[in-house]
Amino acid sequence: MKGWLRRWPFQFKTAVRRASPPKRGLLARIGRGLWKAAWVFVASSLLLVLALRWLPLPTSSVMVQNWVKALWTGKGATVRYAWTPYAAISPHAALAVIAGEDQRFPDHHGFDFVEIQDALEDQDEGKPLRGASTLSQQVAKNLFLWSGRSFVRKGLEAWFTVLLEVLWPKERILEVYLNIAEFGDYTFGVEAASRRFFDKPAARLTVGEAARLAAVLPNPLRYRVDKPSAYVLKRQRWIERQMSQLGGVIYLDRL
Repeated sequence: MKGWLRRWPFQFKTAVRRASPPKRGLLARIGRGLWKAAWVFVASSLLLVLALRWLPLPTSSVMVQNWVKALWTGKGATVRYAWTPYAAISPHAALAVIAGEDQRFPDHHGFDFVEIQDALEDQDEGKPLRGASTLSQQVAKNLFLWSGRSFVRKGLEAWFTVLLEVLWPKERILEVYLNIAEFGDYTFGVEAASRRFFDKPAARLTVGEAARLAAVLPNPLRYRVDKPSAYVLKRQRWIERQMSQLGGVIYLDRL
């Protein structure tokens, strides 16, 4: 008995020292995996946006979606697209999309909170909800994301918008917008649109032609450049007046 008592503390301590730590729970492993995935996404998106600051874009997310949709429906449509450097695009086209879509583009940091507030006030007054997306937000959406509306997509749009504003100069954002914006069915960018609708390169677009292209941007599948409705013609004239009020192409020096 005495011998057993003398051995018992030693054996107990040995058992305590040899006890293995508890295994991690399932939730802890999932949390760690999600944390790693988040860091991978942040790092990869940073590198992607940084690389695209200088590289010509072979396509965009919206172009790919349109191409896949055409194949799925059996239409077999050809996507019209030709990357064109900013210097080879008429300054009237650059000014027209700013005048029609985002007049505070040189000044905001990706989000136009004044326009957002105005849109919310219009909705409160019973008017239809209108978009308040900036050119930066539209580039983020059309270049990287899928179509549709969801909180996930809007969150990713905000993330990529911040990256674009931090890593790209304003002129690059505008250059990409002018190249990937949709101006008609399967027609992307001002170069393809100019050659299709006006039979000339984008460098030779006039004020009126540039304003006509910008006039269909709210819904290029509903409004047509080649067969403009009364609304498109009215919006074209409004954009031309806005271009003049902004001071003409000298306004682009603010970028």
